[in-house]
Amino acid sequence: MNQQAIFAPIFAMFLLTLTVWIYMYARRIPFILSNDFPPEKMRPLEFARISPPAVSNPSDNLKNLFELPILFYVLGNYLFVTSQVDWLYMLMSWIFVAFRILHSLVHCTINHVLVRFYLYLTASLTLWFMVLRAGWQYIR
Repeated sequence: MNQQAIFAPIFAMFLLTLTVWIYMYARRIPFILSNDFPPEKMRPLEFARISPPAVSNPSDNLKNLFELPILFYVLGNYLFVTSQVDWLYMLMSWIFVAFRILHSLVHCTINHVLVRFYLYLTASLTLWFMVLRAGWQYIR
């Protein structure tokens, strides 16, 4: 299998992160400009407290994209360097990416918590399967 194929889902995650980052500022900047906030309202904790969900959810989602996905990036590079990319890792990678995209869509829009949880759970379990499989292959 072409080992470089693992970078397609990695770049898809980069694109998702960029998209959420742009969307966050598209929501945040108009909110800031439409209000005349004094400096003390612009402190991170206070700003988070006064921000409506349409402003705070994309920011929360962006933070979330720098948590478990970091393991995905590291694992993808490990698989490439060790020439272990196969059809199962590719399938699991695309499943992870697809569910992270769906998770971000829900989180940044309707934010139905139970739906969001199951999307996150599916992506996370997929990633942990990949990590455990790679770990098992390493110790064998």
